[in-house]
Amino acid sequence: MVIEQVAGGGLAPVSAFALVGALGVGAQWLAWRFQLPAIVLMLAAGLLVGPVFGLFDPMRDIGPITGPLISLAVAVILFEGGLTLDLHKLGDARGGVMRLVLIGAPLGWLLSTLTLRFGANIGWEAAAVFGGIMVVTGPTVIAPLLRQARLARRPAQLLQWEAIVNDPIGALAAVLAFEFILVRHTATDASTALMDLVLGIGFATLLGLAAGFLIARAFWRGWVPEYMKVPVLFTVLLAAFAASDAMLHESGLLAVTVMGLVIANADLPSYEELRRFKEHATILLVSGVFILLAASMDFAALGQLTWRAALFVALVVLVARPLTVLLSLVGTNLPMNERVLIAATGPRGVVLVAVAGLFGERLAAAGVADGALIGPLAFVLVLATVVLHGFTLAPLARALGLAGAEAPGVLLVGGSRFTTGFAEVLRKGDVPVLVSDPNHAHLIRPRTAGVPTFYGDILSEAAEHQVELLTYRTIVAATDNDAYNTLVATDLAPEFGRDNTYQIGRVKGEKARHALPTQLGGRGFGDGRTYDDLEALMRDGWTFRMTRMTEEFGFAEWRERRPDAILMARIGKDGEVKPMRGDEDRKLTAGTRLVFLSKPGEVVEEARERGLNGSKD
Repeated sequence: MVIEQVAGGGLAPVSAFALVGALGVGAQWLAWRFQLPAIVLMLAAGLLVGPVFGLFDPMRDIGPITGPLISLAVAVILFEGGLTLDLHKLGDARGGVMRLVLIGAPLGWLLSTLTLRFGANIGWEAAAVFGGIMVVTGPTVIAPLLRQARLARRPAQLLQWEAIVNDPIGALAAVLAFEFILVRHTATDASTALMDLVLGIGFATLLGLAAGFLIARAFWRGWVPEYMKVPVLFTVLLAAFAASDAMLHESGLLAVTVMGLVIANADLPSYEELRRFKEHATILLVSGVFILLAASMDFAALGQLTWRAALFVALVVLVARPLTVLLSLVGTNLPMNERVLIAATGPRGVVLVAVAGLFGERLAAAGVADGALIGPLAFVLVLATVVLHGFTLAPLARALGLAGAEAPGVLLVGGSRFTTGFAEVLRKGDVPVLVSDPNHAHLIRPRTAGVPTFYGDILSEAAEHQVELLTYRTIVAATDNDAYNTLVATDLAPEFGRDNTYQIGRVKGEKARHALPTQLGGRGFGDGRTYDDLEALMRDGWTFRMTRMTEEFGFAEWRERRPDAILMARIGKDGEVKPMRGDEDRKLTAGTRLVFLSKPGEVVEEARERGLNGSKD
């Protein structure tokens, strides 16, 4: 790739934007590919191209619009976060969330201020402003960490809601402290400053409510065509942010969060499409913002810090954050392992760095000597907590029993002879499995066989509360209703990933007039066999078996011994189940297990085969 340069050795703006996008998305892809914390890779990429090698300087290569771009990106990120705050889905996490916001935010402000004063040794004025900002735990960091760690539902909800709701609260706390400091350093009347603050917060809240209700009403009444909903949403979002920010700086964050919350609870028919588009936009924005902030870091500013910066970070991680959470959750019914996980998880992100840098400059300009230290301290805190939690959250969650199973599980939708047999053989291979069906009678067979079941619609809100979807990586829609199988596969594909979403063959799927678009439904399962085909095999006496591949007993040897067997899936060394289509993969490595249907009456030399491959076949 050719990177265009301009005079002075910098990058042209277009090349700079391309570089930011490539680094951000590339870091996220590498993190997914090698199971590493995405935030750590993004910070590392930004630091390398920025202050380390000097290849990219946002202020030099993009210019003064860097700050407004970051502010708008943070606004969109917080709005997308607000869109996830559906009160109906909060369930048993509601009480914990309320305490983390109503008690945790002011308590965190107090403890953070004390930590700054006595740990970092900065003055009370700068400590009060930065302490307010430290209420923020960072949805830009929490979201990728939760995606990677695969936390249980309730602690994940608590961390996500706390991060999103407390983000604007932290920014406004900093505004409150800053306004009172300005009163002390200027001739401004305290009552006037307080009135401006109250009016600004009230205006932001009302504006967010109005914008959210306007969007909801317009979409419900059909005033906006489907193809224009996302552009209209973005336009209203940016307008609300700009109008609120003009009234009171940083109050725009509150306005967009409230706007997202209103839309999330408006039960819009097109809500899922809007949310998913916003999720994609947020991934791009998070990537870009982290690259910009890391590349903008000035190592000379970090040189102002002393050993007290390390003490400050240690006190935040080991004292202030745990005390804030544990005291806030006293009296709740949350089990101790969930409280410990939340108390030990408090990464800071984009909002903290952006807002801290802004207020640091303003405090320094107002004559507060320690204001210049806020920016470097914020960056050190973000870097330390992102690296720490990026590498420790998943192991800690597993140690506390709050993460998905080590072996990726399989969710089978539809109770039948076929899914019961498939589930039984997977369980023998130590693969977590669940059979779901809205028909109680269909679950009698798997329940009798001791297979875990869920009675209800897998697409219902009840399933969201009762089924830990993070335990399952693969889903197979195998009910007797082709339309429902297609609906399940289409709806849950974004959750599981299209490569992990399968459905059995459709009765009329081969006919041109009944063929579905490629974006609907899941991947083929069972070589195109329909529900009736699979049930007929089971009624005729076909049984599920499992065989382990070895160096001496490979796929060719297995197929020679089992010429009529029907391959269904393979289980890798990591326990992940991958459905197979016929003999599509003949180069199976040693240790891979084959799951197949064996015809009735087939003579199996059990003792000899076990001697060859050590399987339980």
